[in-house]
Amino acid sequence: MLFDKIKALAGKKGVSIYRLEKEAEFSKGSICKWNDNIPSVDKIQKVAKLLGVTVDSLLEDTQAEERR
Repeated sequence: MLFDKIKALAGKKGVSIYRLEKEAEFSKGSICKWNDNIPSVDKIQKVAKLLGVTVDSLLEDTQAEERR
């Protein structure tokens, strides 16, 4: 799921979800909902940029899980 992947990547980089939300100018708790609600592409792009990864890398496993 998307949130789980972001949480793992953020943890590896020593960045909290709260910090990601603040730097991306998202409302508090919004990223946590991304397992249930698909965010817009621009929001995914912001998070990818902040984490230093590609949008594809964030969505890669998520899309495969959704097809199951």
